Amino acid sequence: MVAIFANQAYLASGWAQNVRLELTDGSITSITPNSPKVAGDSSVDILLPSLANLHSHAFQRAMAGMTEYAARGRDSFWTWRQLMYRFLGKLSPDHVEAIASLVYMEMLEVGYASVGEFHYVHHQPDGSPYDNLAQMSFSVMAAAEQSGIGLTHLPVLYSYGGVGKQDLAGGQLRFGNDVERFIRLVEEAKAGLASLDQDARIGIAPHSLRASCPEDLRQVLANHASGPVHIHISEQPKEVEDVKAWLGHRPIEWLLANIDVDERWCLIHATHMTDQETIDLARSGAVAGLCPITEANLGDGPFNGPLYWQEKGAFGVGSDSNVRISLTEELRTLEYSQRLRDFSRNVLIDGEGSVGEDLYRKAAIGGAQALGRKAGTIEVGMLADLVAIDSQHMALCALTSDQLLDGLTFAASDNVISDVWSAGRHMVRDGQHIAREAIMSNYCKAVTDLLA
Repeated sequence: MVAIFANQAYLASGWAQNVRLELTDGSITSITPNSPKVAGDSSVDILLPSLANLHSHAFQRAMAGMTEYAARGRDSFWTWRQLMYRFLGKLSPDHVEAIASLVYMEMLEVGYASVGEFHYVHHQPDGSPYDNLAQMSFSVMAAAEQSGIGLTHLPVLYSYGGVGKQDLAGGQLRFGNDVERFIRLVEEAKAGLASLDQDARIGIAPHSLRASCPEDLRQVLANHASGPVHIHISEQPKEVEDVKAWLGHRPIEWLLANIDVDERWCLIHATHMTDQETIDLARSGAVAGLCPITEANLGDGPFNGPLYWQEKGAFGVGSDSNVRISLTEELRTLEYSQRLRDFSRNVLIDGEGSVGEDLYRKAAIGGAQALGRKAGTIEVGMLADLVAIDSQHMALCALTSDQLLDGLTFAASDNVISDVWSAGRHMVRDGQHIAREAIMSNYCKAVTDLLA
């Protein structure tokens, strides 16, 4: 048993003072407000539930800054994707492990306790499988083990190069599996979870409607009766147009009408939605997986937020391309995207109240749901996914308790974070990851090798 003492804690019931938590086997077993500190307790200032990073492509972190040069013509997601495919040609399992370790360390240092790794780089550069079909998945798991982050691993079904079952080509060859081989890959990846702590999970991720087809989607779902299901959906207008021309319906419209979408689903980049699709998605119980920094970087467009909030839709945030890893910046970029579109302020809240608190609380709960993780609030029985912040930092020191989450979301930088626990693993102390030096060294060696 380990214990944490916090001057203040944001519990499921609200703010409490002088709170002592006891943790056993990664879960919270007791919470005592108005308690004295006991010798041996880890002592922090403000304790919050940590968020889950529900959508990551870890390998793309090593591309950050490489795609910001304007070429002739108009750049878009599709031109960015071509550069990403070229980058893929050199990645080895060792590279992926080193890059993912860095990414997960950075996520922990900014306050994420867990990650959903949407993993589609399965094979060798020419598309031939490794001797171990799940070799690349094992690299991701090794990175999770080294960093201590809570992993929900999401092997991706990527069978086609575009709508209408187009052939895979170029960089896509590393992603490709038919349904039968994908099912074997998932089973082999499940075996790899034995090396991780008990909070690790596995789900599946049909990449998108354009990279799959209705019959394949139904077949893999029949083989995966429980656990998270994530899918890219409706990120770009071209994607919406192509799917509608092929299937006769817009992507979200088709998915909700033809597949039993429920609470275990997470629809990533549900960006381009009609009002009816927005209402239907909110009422399905699924989580909208929003990646505001990446969506802004790629020019995707803003989410249909006000109506989704009105309908009490669940959401969480993810760092996706990992061009910048910042929990607070994801939340503020989400809100600011709505303000810029609507010429308004304090948009993402249903009624009156603290926008920062509403965003933080809902993202914590929705992210945990998306990862199949018993977390998102501080209460007995939940995983000890916790983040501590310093209220005496200059960005927060003038604020009351009721304003702290507004300050964290809109005014603070990630350096207000002092400690992070993932399922009770105390991985960040005094603002730094406990294995930072080794992880940084391995990453620098991997990048040097890639550039060579």
